Formats: sequence, structure tokens, C-alpha cells
Amino acid sequence: MEQLLEKTKHFVKTELAYAEGGHDWFHIQRVYNNACLIAKTEKVDVLIVQLGALLHDIADSKFYDGDETIGPKKAYAFLGEQQVSNEIITHVVAIIENISFKGGNFTPTFASKELDVVQDADRLDAIGAIGIARTFNYGGFKNRAIYNPSIAPNLSMTKEEYKKSTAPTINHFYEKLLLLKDKMNTPTGKQLAAQRHEYMEQFLNQFYNEWEGKV
Repeated sequence: MEQLLEKTKHFVKTELAYAEGGHDWFHIQRVYNNACLIAKTEKVDVLIVQLGALLHDIADSKFYDGDETIGPKKAYAFLGEQQVSNEIITHVVAIIENISFKGGNFTPTFASKELDVVQDADRLDAIGAIGIARTFNYGGFKNRAIYNPSIAPNLSMTKEEYKKSTAPTINHFYEKLLLLKDKMNTPTGKQLAAQRHEYMEQFLNQFYNEWEGKV
């Protein structure tokens, strides 16, 4: 198992060598560590959790013109080359296909405790101090405005609208980040998310005070 994990880590590092800063190897490493922590309190297949965490963003669709099939295909091919069982490959690929937020109106087509763990681990990295840093990093990468008071958050976006959104970065807090606390699956995930959620609320209060010249 350790040899497979090391090969997977090497594969992911190579694939993401030039990735945007919020979706690079260090993001994968943090999600992996979060997943391993949460898995300690859940009855899950740890290997599936670990592989799912390592491969969950191997080809994020937002960097491939919205194509959601590339990541699962890459993971399937890699695990097949490592002679991993079909049962494990199928489960890991299903995690990759269903882990993403994709807007509030997305209905997942697969469920498992392993997906719950990896999804919580990924969502934890989208909130709190790291989440704030990643959000503004991606906003800069896409040349988006930091904030525009005349553009209100859209809380009823379809999946396609969410993927194509060019709204200011602050809007993303309301369209996704602040919603994640109540979407966590596991007790450990919920506990950690509550702390990070509170930090984001404090940040937003400070942001608006500074924006309006109150500080």
C-alpha cells in the first residue's frame, strides 16, 4: 500500500507541477492530511480515502474548459497501470466525479462514507485562512475584481452558471464558501468547519469596515 501511495504522490506532483497556486500539489497535500485526520474517526476503507484525496483534483475541470471527464480518465488510467483492483478504481473515480461543489443546485449521483471524508477534507481547504488565500489567488488568476458593491451575489445559480461566473471574488464567499459549513458530512469535518467559518465571518466584517473607511 505504501508503495502505491508513493507512486500516486509522485504522479500527482508531476501532473500538477505548473498548476495554479490554489489547486497545486500543496492543495492536494493539505486535503490528503485532512482526509487522513477525518478517516481516523470514521469506518472507511482508508486506502480509498487516501487515493481519492490524492487524485481528486488531478485535472480540475475549471482549467480544462469545463471538461469534467479528464480527471476521472487520468485517475482511471493511472490506477489501472498500477494494477489496482477494479473495485477500488471504480470507487476512487466515483469520488472524483462527485466531490466538487459545482454550485448549490448540483445533485450527486454517488454516495459513500469514503466520499464523505474526502469531500469534507476538500471543503475544509476551501474555507478558513487557507480558503481566503486560495479564493483571492484564483480571483487574481482570473483577473476578477476584488469587490464591486453594485454586483450582488447570485445564490440561485445553475451548475453551468456557477462554472461560467466572472463575479467579484468577495461574491464567492456567499455563493460557496459560507455555505460549506452546513454541507459537511462527518462530525470531525463539522467541528473543524465551524472554526474556519467563524474566521471567514471575522475577515468579511474587517473587509467591509476597511472598504467603507470605518477602521
